[in-house]
Amino acid sequence: MPLPIPPREVLNWRLFYAVICFGLMGAARGLDEGLIGTTVAQKSFMSEYGLVPSKKPTTAELAMLANRKGNITAMVQIGSVGGALLAFILCDKLGRLWAARQLCCVWIIGTIVYITANGNYGQILAGRFVMGLGIGQTTVVAPAYLTEVAPRTIRGLCVCIFSGSVYLGIMLGYFANFGTSLHISNKNSLQWVEPTLMHIIFASIIFVMSFFALESPRWLCKVKRYDEAAAMMAKLRHLPEDHHYVRTELIDIRDQLEREQEATMGSSFFGPLKELFLIGSNRYRIVLGLMCQLLGQWSGANSMTIYAPQFFQLLGTTGQSESLFATAIFGVVKLVSALTCAFFLVDFIGRKRALSIGIIIQFIAMLYIAIYLTSVPTITAGKVQSGAAKHAATGAIAMIYFSGVGWALGWNSIQYLIGAEIFPLRVRALGTSIIMCFHFINQYGNSKAVPLMLLTQSPGLKPQGTFWFFAAVTLLGLVYVWFFVPETAGKSLEAMDEMFGLPWHVIGRKGAKLTEGMGALSEMVGHVDNEKLAQLEAEHAEHYEHAPQARAELATERA
Repeated sequence: MPLPIPPREVLNWRLFYAVICFGLMGAARGLDEGLIGTTVAQKSFMSEYGLVPSKKPTTAELAMLANRKGNITAMVQIGSVGGALLAFILCDKLGRLWAARQLCCVWIIGTIVYITANGNYGQILAGRFVMGLGIGQTTVVAPAYLTEVAPRTIRGLCVCIFSGSVYLGIMLGYFANFGTSLHISNKNSLQWVEPTLMHIIFASIIFVMSFFALESPRWLCKVKRYDEAAAMMAKLRHLPEDHHYVRTELIDIRDQLEREQEATMGSSFFGPLKELFLIGSNRYRIVLGLMCQLLGQWSGANSMTIYAPQFFQLLGTTGQSESLFATAIFGVVKLVSALTCAFFLVDFIGRKRALSIGIIIQFIAMLYIAIYLTSVPTITAGKVQSGAAKHAATGAIAMIYFSGVGWALGWNSIQYLIGAEIFPLRVRALGTSIIMCFHFINQYGNSKAVPLMLLTQSPGLKPQGTFWFFAAVTLLGLVYVWFFVPETAGKSLEAMDEMFGLPWHVIGRKGAKLTEGMGALSEMVGHVDNEKLAQLEAEHAEHYEHAPQARAELATERA
């Protein structure tokens, strides 16, 4: 049965405003990745925080400097683990809007502590940790909100605005540091402080915008504020409350809540936790989300974002300004790729196909760089003799850009989207929170490990070994996606239960096809008359607590 086309009114300015407000939170992570990667390469920052090696550094000194740089770079990830955990509690207790406002305040406070460190190594770590408490929450609050307010036909686009904003932040961070490296003295700390002020600017913009956004109707239903939920859904869809499109969405939300309440394992914190890991369909979802984070983070593309100047220098781009400019262009490439994925791919060719294409592009790029560094190991010492080697070096630099294209089309978009849309409403914030905690744990380990992995002596893998490792993980990720990641494009959030209720070994390969046309009533909005809707609404209103015949009626209609 073909999915009905939603009314034109659904795509309206209120929805657009909500998507922009919460989508801009992606800039939090992007700004940090773009700024810190280039900040630790700024001469002013390096001299202020003891990152400049001596003229003849020993292996121990190089390892110490790599560890120090890794600590500064990765401290936001440590804070983000706590932020992601905190987001689960605040997102469900306060609602999506107030959770957004408080994280902006935490983000601003951390930034102020960071930029006022004035050479104090301990304070700069503390500031970045507090920043992480705010930034980590954005990866839970924003995707959860965006998936809950978006119509299913453009849900991928709406969530990918968040991942696209990550690259907006990265690009702005890259260019800001490139500009200050040209126009502010290498001895002046304003060279890195001024770009960092963008954190405060973005947090302030989002904070103010949140007061004009609408609360998630699904969260309002979860806390049993049904009248408000209906009013908010009508405003978001720009339709009257009695319109069949609004009514069917609300019926689906309450139907899912009823089924979740029947399967509840307690009302305490451990109840949803047990539901997440002891119910088979939920267990598949949490494992799926965790594996996507593990394989995505260790595929190397995120390391390329954070340490881009170092990688460009590794492949022969000399000079601070040259490497920072190459890095800034890298940010543009990633932003364009992310927006292309959001507007033209993820909702039209599907999540799984877009992800597979992105991983293939990324694998080819990593493999080329690994082969090149193995064939021309002298490049890492700045020695390239032959013309063929120089052309190959240009190709390797181009492959860094291609890896960015693959990452933006693939893992980066999916790591936020799939975690936010696969979970039932009752455990959505908890599931997303756990996945994003795992995301930041892996990102922290990656940020700490990569400077050491690139060392040419023990404990390093050497640059070529590092890229062989990235290529192997990327290939493993492609295999995992083929077998275990299902297609979720076009399905309502409430219809996911049908697919994840299938046997585990068919969900990834055949789940979408086997459950086509099944699931939520809103997917059949053109095929159910108003009399039936009124009957179902009455049953929900009268018997909500024990969910009597509504589920059976819905099943009959779906058949």
